[in-house]
Formats: sequence, C-alpha cells, structure tokens
Amino acid sequence: MQSDRRAYGNRWARLIPIAFITYSLAYLDRANYSFGAAAGMAADLHITEGASSLLGALFFLGYFFFQIPAAAYAERRSAKVLIFWSLLLWGVLASATGIITNITLLYIDRFLLGVMESVVLPGMLIFLSHWFTKSERSRANTFLILGNPVTVLWMSILSGYLAQSFGWRGMFIIEGLPPVIWAFCWWNLVEDRPAQAKWLDPAERIEVENKLEEEQRALPPVKNYAEAFRTPAVILLAIQYFCWSVGIYGFILWLPSMLKAGSTIGLVTLGWLSAAPYLLAVLLMIGCSFASDRLNRRKALIWPFLLIGAFALYGSYLIGASSFWLSFFLLVIAGGAMYAPYGPFFAFIAEILPRNVAGGAMALINSCGALGSFVGSYVVGWLNGATGGTGASFLFMSAAMLASALLTMSLRGRPAGLRFTPVGASVH
Repeated sequence: MQSDRRAYGNRWARLIPIAFITYSLAYLDRANYSFGAAAGMAADLHITEGASSLLGALFFLGYFFFQIPAAAYAERRSAKVLIFWSLLLWGVLASATGIITNITLLYIDRFLLGVMESVVLPGMLIFLSHWFTKSERSRANTFLILGNPVTVLWMSILSGYLAQSFGWRGMFIIEGLPPVIWAFCWWNLVEDRPAQAKWLDPAERIEVENKLEEEQRALPPVKNYAEAFRTPAVILLAIQYFCWSVGIYGFILWLPSMLKAGSTIGLVTLGWLSAAPYLLAVLLMIGCSFASDRLNRRKALIWPFLLIGAFALYGSYLIGASSFWLSFFLLVIAGGAMYAPYGPFFAFIAEILPRNVAGGAMALINSCGALGSFVGSYVVGWLNGATGGTGASFLFMSAAMLASALLTMSLRGRPAGLRFTPVGASVH
C-alpha cells in the first residue's frame, strides 16, 4: 500500500506541472496575435479584414488536418519525440512572426503554426493516458487543459506590456523563445511510459503498468482507426465537441466586445471583467474533475454544465442591456460552466476505446472541435457586425451549447465489461 501511494505521488508531482507548462505554452500564440494586430502589425503588413479572416482560417486548417497523423505517431512511436519537435518548431515559427515583412509569409507562418500546435493536445492526452489510470484520468486531463484559461489570463497582461514596450515585432520574438527553451527541459524530464522511468522504483513501474494493462484488457477490441471512427459514440462525440467549441470559442474571442457593447466601462475595467469567467472556470474545472474521478462518473458531470452554459447565455440574451450587472453575472456563469467538464470529457473518450485507437479518436474529435472553434469565432463576429448588436450571437452560442448538452445526454454509459478499481485497491 505504501509503495502504491508513493508511485502515484511521484507521478503527480513530476508529470502534471510539466504537462501544464507544455500545454500553456501552446496558447501563447493564441493569446498574443490580437495584441500584435492592435499594436501595429495589421497596419505594417496591410492586413485587411478579409485577410485577417483568411489568416484565422489557415491556422485552423493546419490545426485540423494534422491531428490524426500526430496521434498515430504518439501512440505507435513516441509522444515524447513528437512534443519535443512541436515545441521547438512552433517556438521558431512564433518568433518568426516578429521578423516577417509581408502578408504572404504571414499566411505560410500561420498555417505552419496551426500544424505544429495541432499535435499538442492529442499528443499530451495520449502521454497522460500512459501514466495515469482511470481513477485519476479526469484530474490529470483537467490540470493539462487548465493551461488554456490560465494562459489567457496572464498572457493577455504580459502581451499588452511587451507590445507597448517593444512593439509587436519584439513581443512575438520574445514570446517565441520559451517553447524553444522548454523543449529541452521536456526532453530531459519525461519518458513515454512508466517502464522507462529511472526515477520510479522498479516495483512501482511494474505496479503502474499492470494497472494500466488491466484496464486495457477490460475494453472490447477495436481493429483500427477506420473501425473506431465508424462507431456511433465517436461520431456523436465529434458532433458534440463541434457544437461545444462553437459556443465556447465564440465566447472567448468576442467576450470583451460584447461586454463593451453593453456598457460604458473603460478598458482597464473591461480587462478585469473579462477575466472573471476564466477564474470561475479554473475552480469549476478542478472541482468537476475531482468529483468525476471520486464518483467514477463521466457523462453525468459533462452535460449538466453544458446545459447550464446554454441557459446562462440565453438568460443574458433575454436581459440584454436592461441590467448590465445581472447580464454580466450570467456570462460569468456561462463561461465557467462551458469550461468545467473538459477533464471528464477527454477521460470518457479514453475509456470507451482501447489504447490502439483511442488517441486517433481523440484527435478526430479535437479536429472537429477546431472546426467548431473557427465557425464559432467567425459566425459570432459576423452576427455582431451584421445585426449591429449581440443578441443574435447569444442565441447562436446558446443553441450550440444546448445541442452539445443534448448530444452528451444521448451517449451510452460505460461499455459493458469495463470495471473500475480505485487507487490502492487490489486488482482481481
């Protein structure tokens, strides 16, 4: 028992901070691009509104097409190698944004950035699935994905400071360096599987590997990706995640402008108010993941939050400008609720399919999420401009989140034959 506790503690203390930092760095470029455009990049490179839309599309195009090949490589070869080269190359490409002199090069750079960043989430989810058991996986995934809202918070502040102090070129060059440095830290700190980890006691390595193998034996076999992608659960989850991403990325990209449209608040106050949903999101993500692992429930801790997010967005639409603070309160609830179930969601995918195809399924589902992200950010912006207000945008995002919640509710529960053994219990 003491050996078991020590093995699990060592893995959490060593690997979770590394996973969090790695995924956080992938969001540097997503958080700083708008600051670069506002700080003079758009004017210097003659980026029109149409060109800006194309730049966004190219990023998500690269992000969409390369996730499944990345997942296949991570599962069959090495997630460690994949993430190392991704860190190195996206750092170089991010810094290169600061020395680009024309929009053609920027098109190429943004597409390649999408390719490099596309491998991170499926690669990291596969990496964690090799290290953390079913009773831990929701929490492990959540601490990984927390890199999203946490990075949006602090990087927005830092990017504004760097853009003001060093210009948009200096900002991109400086913020491209951390991934390059971290690539070598990653290489020296992690291994693909417990059996390769010299920092684990040999008995502990065997114990952890045995627990993971026991889980795999409980899953019905799936021959290949083609068979996995045809399963109703994967198809349903891909559509569900598309709808979820439509709502959440429309919210992320356009929240400041929607708040500004409903009030006369200043930019500093706007920044603090925009941070509130992400602070709630961090708390709810942690609480939801702990509850999911402790109760051994996935679906029951996904759809209620998505439903709350849908109703909160709709409530904010109904209130409109009649009560800014009540409308804002509902937006905070919506943002926190939409983020909350990420950990249980990705844990659920890994538990309905065996390891040989689970990574590819996660990549396919995340690719559909990338398409949803593009649709959400584009359509919400278009609706705001076309209607001259935010009402249609709120309805659109609310409908997307409602669809996501209903699709989740229609999913079947745990596959037959899958058994759950709490940490520290004997496996029979």
